[in-house]
Amino acid sequence: MKKVEAIIKPFKLEEVKDALNEIGIQGITVSEVKGFGRQKGHTELYRGAEYVVDFLPKIKIEVVVDDEMVLQVVETVQETANTGRIGDGKIFVIPVEEVIRIRTGEKGKEAL
Repeated sequence: MKKVEAIIKPFKLEEVKDALNEIGIQGITVSEVKGFGRQKGHTELYRGAEYVVDFLPKIKIEVVVDDEMVLQVVETVQETANTGRIGDGKIFVIPVEEVIRIRTGEKGKEAL
C-alpha cells in the first residue's frame, strides 16, 4: 500500500476530487495548508503599505491506495491539478506498512 500526498492550488480541489471519484477512489483526506516552493511567495499592497506573503494557501490531499492503483492516482492528480503555471504543487508517494479500520478491525487492503 502507498499513501499519495498531493499539494495543489485551492481552486483545483473540486476538479481533483471529482477525477479521483471517477477512477474509484472513495476516501480522501483534505487539509488546508500553507507553504512555498520556487514561487517564494509574492508582494502585496495593503492600505498603501507593501508586504511580503511568504506562505501561500494550498490544499493537501491524502489518499491511501493499494500498490496497483498508485500510478493511476498519481496520473489523475497530475493531469487534473496542472495549470502549467508556477505553484501547481507536488505529489509524494510514501510506503504504508499497515492500515486498520477502527470500526471493524479490518486490516490491510480490506481496510481501504
